[in-house]
Parts: sequence; structure tokens; C-alpha cells
Amino acid sequence: KQWYQRRVRGSSQVKIVDVTCGPGHGISVGSLGKYENEEPVTGLIVKRCKLSGTDNGVRIKTWPGMYATSVASMYFDDITMDNVSNPIIIDQMYCPHYHCNLKTQSNVKLSKIAFKNIRGTSFTPKAIQLICSKRFPCEEVDLADINLQYIGKAPGPATAECINVKPKMKGKIIPSGC
Repeated sequence: KQWYQRRVRGSSQVKIVDVTCGPGHGISVGSLGKYENEEPVTGLIVKRCKLSGTDNGVRIKTWPGMYATSVASMYFDDITMDNVSNPIIIDQMYCPHYHCNLKTQSNVKLSKIAFKNIRGTSFTPKAIQLICSKRFPCEEVDLADINLQYIGKAPGPATAECINVKPKMKGKIIPSGC
């Protein structure tokens, strides 16, 4: 654990292609903003992947009220979800075990993020969650050709939630609501 806490995190130009995941946590960027002097994360491409039975699908997570950094040019394309909880998620209020101040906003700036051609089934009603910082609202977020069907136990269809973001929509978006 010591190497993790001392390193300055940051990545650029990372490609994840033709990967199958599950069970597990899914494909996550972060958590970011917990440590001082974290380097930006830029240029991630996740393409032609399948997630099955994962806790999350494709996710970006940042800590509230901590240190500043940035995330830019993230591209998630041609992803199949099979019984996945939280298929599409941006969580700028990430706070595992409540070890942070949820009354503060994330200092991580997110921009140029695209979710395209994502289809399949969600185990949770909220299939799309884009929860961005009030201090730094997410910019240039695109949703295109999304089709996620809810198959969990509670009645009702899949839903979407968007806070402090105005995603640009293209094609058919299921669930709608942002």
C-alpha cells in the first residue's frame, strides 16, 4: 500500500481494446483528487469490450473536496453490458466508507468525455449516472447510441441522472432523462 500512496498518479494515451471483464469492479478511471500533485489523466480509449456481472460498467470517479487535477479526452465506445450494476457512471462525489466531506465539491475538472454505442442490461435501475462537481461542472460530455435495459428486481424501467452536466445527445438514448 505504501507505493500506492507515494506515487504521483497520472496516465495518458491508454487503450483498452477487446477486453472481457466480470465479475469484478468493471473499468474505472480513478479515484482521482485524493492526493496532492496528481498528474492529469488524458487520452483514454476503451473500445469493443464486454462487461458481465460487474459492480460498475465504465466509470470515472473523483473525491469531493480534495486536490485539483484534470481528466480529459476519455472515449468509451462499443461496450456490451450483461447484468451490470451502474453501467455508465461519472461520480465526482466518490466517498467509500464515508472517509471524506460530502458537503464539499470535487476539484477535479472533467472534459471531453464520450460514451458511444453502449448496450445491454443493467442490474440497477440507474443505468446512467453523471454526477459532476458544482465547482467544476463536466464539459463536453457526449452520449450517443445508448441502449441499456433494466433487468433487476424492483419494478420500472432503467433511469438516467445528470447533475452539473449538460451532455450532448446523438442517436437513440435509452434510458433518457438527462
